Amino acid sequence: GQSDETRDFVDALLAAPGLPPLLIDADGLNNLAQLPDWPARLPADAILTPHPAELARLCDLQVGDVVARRWDLARECAAAWNVVLLVKGPYTVVAEPGGLLAVLPIATAALATAGTGDVLAGVIGGLLAQGVSPFQAACLGAAVHGAAGECCAAEIGLAGTLAGDLLSRLPPTLAWLAEARAAAG
Repeated sequence: GQSDETRDFVDALLAAPGLPPLLIDADGLNNLAQLPDWPARLPADAILTPHPAELARLCDLQVGDVVARRWDLARECAAAWNVVLLVKGPYTVVAEPGGLLAVLPIATAALATAGTGDVLAGVIGGLLAQGVSPFQAACLGAAVHGAAGECCAAEIGLAGTLAGDLLSRLPPTLAWLAEARAAAG
């Protein structure tokens, strides 16, 4: 939510010493945008996962400007804020502070439904918890999320996919990727 209490929690969280790698999504981003000097308060290894409207709030831009400059803006913001920045949308963009940029080759309307971004955040958070570096966790998480979304599109269709449908396809998608990796040697 975006209540005063939630904003106070985000403010206090960023002041806590020794934070582990941190992923901020959804209303966490909206609350972050309201804090003074928020980029300087982020811990090392932070990942921000905005959709274009959330990134527009963080940058004080119009959504159309974000969409038109998504790749360049992702690189600029990742460097300026010293974060890994994953900008959601068709062909999700992941940028790291050093200028490296990854663009995922996935664009399916099956992922354009409420809750699928929460699933993405959970996948990336799980990878972070396993010790995967933030940039790799964001790229791999987005790839797994996107592959599961393509499964939903093929099995359910572009309309009608729910976040729970996506979630249930993560284990078989991970198994398929592991088999492909093993076959590649």
